[in-house]
Formats: sequence, C-alpha cells, structure tokens
Amino acid sequence: RTLINQYGNLLCLDAKRVPGNEASRQFAKALAKAWDEFNVDSAVVMMIVQPEERNMYDQYWLVKYLRESHGVTTIRKTLSEVEAEGRVLPDGTLVVNDRKVTVVYFRAGYTPNDYPSEAEWSARLLMEQSSAVKCPSISYHLVGTKKIQQELAKPNVLERFLENKEEIAKLRQCFAGLWSLDDEEVVKSAIENPDLFVLKPQREGGGNNIYGLDVREALIRLKKEGGDALSAYILMQRIFPKASLASLVRGGVCHEALTVSELGIYGAYLRYNKCLKHRSPNTSAPHKMVLLLTNRS
Repeated sequence: RTLINQYGNLLCLDAKRVPGNEASRQFAKALAKAWDEFNVDSAVVMMIVQPEERNMYDQYWLVKYLRESHGVTTIRKTLSEVEAEGRVLPDGTLVVNDRKVTVVYFRAGYTPNDYPSEAEWSARLLMEQSSAVKCPSISYHLVGTKKIQQELAKPNVLERFLENKEEIAKLRQCFAGLWSLDDEEVVKSAIENPDLFVLKPQREGGGNNIYGLDVREALIRLKKEGGDALSAYILMQRIFPKASLASLVRGGVCHEALTVSELGIYGAYLRYNKCLKHRSPNTSAPHKMVLLLTNRS
C-alpha cells in the first residue's frame, strides 16, 4: 500500500484495493500491553536480532507502531551484546546498557547458528532468569518444536489437556501423520516412497524441511549416523495443496511459476499467573508473565 501510494500513478494501481493487514499493529499492541503491566515509564522493549539481520523490515514496523501508538521505546540487541551489556538486579529486573528491560521479543535465537559460543547461551540464561516478559519464554520456545507436535498426535495425549470428546475429535482431524525416526516401518516406507513424506528438523518455520528424493538420501544418511542424528528430525505425512500460476519478481526479472497460497492466522496471547496482583515488595514488576505472538499457517 505504501509503495502504491508513492508510485501508483505510474503503475495505474489503486492502494485502496490492497486488503487490510493489522498484524503489525496488533503485535505492537500486545507488546505494549505486556510493557504497560510493569508500570515503569523509562523501561524499554528489547528486540533480539541476528548480528547481520536481513529480515528487518517488519521489525521496523513494530518499532514504529510501539513508539507512535504506545509511546514505547524499543532497543535492538544481539545475544552477544546482551551478554556483554546485560545484568539482572537482585529484584529480578533486567538491565541492558543501563536501561531497564521489561519485555524481551526474540527475532533471533531460533537456530543453532544463533549460538556460536557460550556467550550467546549465557545471554539466553540471563534473560530467562530475569522478571522481564520473554516472548517466547524458553518453555514455550521448546513447545513449538516438531517433536512436541509428534507427541501431541499420539493416542490418548490430547485427553490430558482437553475433556470434550468432540473438540478432541475435531483437533485430530487436523493432524497429519507424524512419526519419529525410531519407527523402522515408517522410515522404510519413506525411503521407498519419499514423495509422500516430509522430513522436518527441530527448527522454526519450514525453510529447513526436506522433500522428494532428498528425503530418501537424508534418511539413508541418518540411519548410518544413528544416535542423536535420528532424534533431530521427525517424519510427517506430506500435504499436497493446490498450486496456482503466479507472477514472481526475482533479481529484477518477472517470470511465471507455480505457487502455493498460504493463509497465516496471527494471534497474541498474554498470560499471567495467579500471583499477578501480588507484587514483590522490592519491585513493581509482576511475577511470571508470558507473551506469545503466533502465526499458524
């Protein structure tokens, strides 16, 4: 919409026809809500980013909305910078470069490459030990792994969390097949019919998934390696969505290709524990808050 407002007269395009997307504003609202619970006007939201961040543009929208709509200042730090500049006060307050941090929003830390040394791990531990709201906390970060998806798909597991049988049945209808690599029959089937499976690592997003003939090669290699190599992946039943012809621009050249459309449902979840209203005598910060910003596609 911004680009069309600037160049639309040259392209004969109408910005009003671009569908609305309030995800960035709503995410900023959720971050601001968590920040506001601490009642510390001088505190900041800290965004954890990669040293050479390439995926920064939607991050800057969040920074803009936090500042303009909620009066909240954001600082951007890498994990190594947090380790060098950060400390936790006796009351649990996180301080980075002499600024109080009440919300930590992770835009890095989801890949092993983000932890090249002990410094990055020390930074993660420091933040987890503080009273700042972590988005996500280490527990919710781990819950998002593929292994947990596989565990939830096992018989009688959903019943631990839900009582309504109709709701359980509806959820199970949405599950694709999920298997660990210690299931020899499924692994054998995937080697014989690799196009019917996806090999997924315990990583964020789908950019690291393995498809097609690469599944067969990867499984044969992992079986030879054994041990921890097998536990780093799960097998999933492959879904075949409808492909549509679309125009793509790459390297300044427009070309047509088959593409798959994806609908992302964004959500925000702020959780307080039962002790929220019982403030510590030494700090204005609430006990144990959790903030999740989700995109389920």
